[in-house]
Parts: sequence; C-alpha cells; structure tokens
Amino acid sequence: MKAESTQPNNPLHGITLETIIKELVGNYGWKDLGQRIDIRCFNDNPSVKSSLTFLRKTPWAREKVEALYLKMVKSR
Repeated sequence: MKAESTQPNNPLHGITLETIIKELVGNYGWKDLGQRIDIRCFNDNPSVKSSLTFLRKTPWAREKVEALYLKMVKSR
C-alpha cells in the first residue's frame, strides 16, 4: 500500500509540523502569527525550535496551528 493512500482524507498527511510552522511564519510573520494564535512560543522570543517543542507537548495549541495552516492553504 502506498503512503499517499493510507490517509486519503487527511490533508496534513505527509506534512511535518516544522514545515507547517515555517510556512505560517513565512506567510504571516511571528508578530501576526502570535496575534492570530496567542501562545508564548509565538510571542516571547519566538523560534521554530521552541515552537516545535511546545506544540508537540500541547495538543490544543497544535490543533489551532494546524487549523490556521489549512485555512491559509485553502485561501491560496
């Protein structure tokens, strides 16, 4: 079975959290991203590494980040 067909209904399948963060930062910048999702790793000395650490441990925040990413991708 091919990897692409294992989760055909998951739009995030195959996209790493690091990629999601980098694309959001590239599109919005840290300041706007921190206003859209008010979490410290986006507002207080933000970095991809600190964001990855926090989001991997915090499911509610990761869900918000993934939802914003999907919204951004759909609006392109």
